[in-house]
Amino acid sequence: MALATMHTIADLVETLARERGDDLALTFVDHAAPNAESVEHRTYAQLWAAATRLAAGLSRQGFHQGERAAILMANHPEFVEMLIASGIIGLTLVPMDPRTPPERLAYMLTKTRCSLLVAEPQALQSALAVRDACPDLRLITVLDDPSLAPAEGVAPFSSLQAATVSSELAALRRPADEDMQILFTSGTTGNPKGIAYSHRKFTDTARMAAMAFGYGPGDTLYSGLSLTHANAQLVTLGAALVRGLPVVFSRRFSKRRMWSTVREHRCTSLTLLGGMTTAIYCDPPTPADRDHQVRLVVSAGMPAAIWNDFEHRFGVSLLEFYGTAEGGLTMKPPGVGPIGSIGKPPPALSTRIVDDAGQDVAPGERGQLLIRSSDGTPFQVSYVDDPEASEAKCRGGWLWTGDVVHADANGWLFFDFRMGHGIRRNGDFIDAASIEKTLAETALVDDVFVFGVPAASRVPGESDVVAAVVFKQASAVNGKHAVAALHAALTRPVVLQQVLPLDAIPKTASEKPLARVLSQILTDRPDLAFGWPPSTSMTSPTTR
Repeated sequence: MALATMHTIADLVETLARERGDDLALTFVDHAAPNAESVEHRTYAQLWAAATRLAAGLSRQGFHQGERAAILMANHPEFVEMLIASGIIGLTLVPMDPRTPPERLAYMLTKTRCSLLVAEPQALQSALAVRDACPDLRLITVLDDPSLAPAEGVAPFSSLQAATVSSELAALRRPADEDMQILFTSGTTGNPKGIAYSHRKFTDTARMAAMAFGYGPGDTLYSGLSLTHANAQLVTLGAALVRGLPVVFSRRFSKRRMWSTVREHRCTSLTLLGGMTTAIYCDPPTPADRDHQVRLVVSAGMPAAIWNDFEHRFGVSLLEFYGTAEGGLTMKPPGVGPIGSIGKPPPALSTRIVDDAGQDVAPGERGQLLIRSSDGTPFQVSYVDDPEASEAKCRGGWLWTGDVVHADANGWLFFDFRMGHGIRRNGDFIDAASIEKTLAETALVDDVFVFGVPAASRVPGESDVVAAVVFKQASAVNGKHAVAALHAALTRPVVLQQVLPLDAIPKTASEKPLARVLSQILTDRPDLAFGWPPSTSMTSPTTR
């Protein structure tokens, strides 16, 4: 099977459908289905048939090469079908997190001038709320749901699927260097930027991931991350397709259902990001922790403080990697290199660490990570309608990641923080992961995220340290007593100024906690936070 020579997702799936049509390709698990857990399967043949019908239907309704279509949904089979259809007729897709607030949704739709929007039922109201603000939007469709009341100007997704497909259309392919999709950054520091991704970039990056992570025959991959994010698309979906492997997705991540899902579907590898690993680690150990077939956890952001404990408890090997939506990769294979490292670049890539003046720093010193092809080929990133940002991101032919790292004497890289997001207290940078581990091990915490806010002392560059905490027990709605119990349960002190009890920690589609949203919560509702140690605020919440 010549999958290694193909440069569009349509070519990959057509070949798999022709040669292994009855093999299972995709499984989607909905943990929140109304009556019982819902599972949808697609063989390669079913996936190709649905995608070609969709391409034919889109073409007949006047959607053509160069137009853009937004996908406002969690993980559904229709998401992948749209990706494949784009490789046939040249429609550029714009994936969007269905939880996107209306203001940001309107910004993203108008920025990309989408003419079609495909929404899941839960996101339909958001789509309708911004429709009038998006003049290029000609049609909204919604995934078929018999319980959904008809809405004016909204068509069911099934109306996009043609009954028949001509052989000429099924054989169509767009050039591999045309845009396949526009992936938006998380926008943690402002409005998100749309990154143009070609068909070739998708397949080449997926091959690099599959090779780097050692996926092979007999593997079944799993992800609970959103397909609107580059991680789930490239590390899991794309890597599975270029290797011809089955892949399982949860519609939305559930830490309580993750292990039972990978156990039931006999997954051998799963992908986690930092915020997910801490939440999983918060649950107390059980005899079932090793009752699965997972051999490899592909992790981005595994806290060094829990690394060894995580491997031992769950009986897995950790492969830590670093990557950005714009590109670039570093990797630390299991059992190689120091714990806590994000690894080294593969042979095809080179890295530098530079100071604010663009000069290389010495081993052990912090600086911004730069990435480029080893052969000197200039790195290229294209942000939609933002040539200045595109040029700045790749000045001098290097990808300027915006992430602060350091390297040891042997060249192993260590991630420190996103530029502008380091937590410095009394002149020292705070190890947030160590604080999170200590709080998680009390067995009182369901999720925790430590972040910094400008210090009340107003010292420039200094931060007060805040822990956003989701407590396990419903009785924890009494924040005062919950925070006091947390303090009493600690086996060692932690550096904190405030604790912010919440029902849930706001996160991006890639499960990254949103520090800017949490900071805004503190600004808007200072009465929700409690001082630390609790004795400083047992009569009233702290104020800032």
